Amino acid sequence: MSATELREKSLDELREQLSTLKKEAFNLRFQQATGQLENTARVKTVRRDVARVLTVLNAKAAEAAE
Repeated sequence: MSATELREKSLDELREQLSTLKKEAFNLRFQQATGQLENTARVKTVRRDVARVLTVLNAKAAEAAE
């Protein structure tokens, strides 16, 4: 997922994407704690995707405030 793709989405779509990613991050942490996680790199990818979504949401909020 790239930042340009995220900028094209609406605020509702971004919030939904953020919710989905946070749930996935929780499930990955749970799997890691129980020793069931197979793809450890996915944790890092999901964390970065969450950060990207939050960055785009904050940028859109700043644009709206101007």
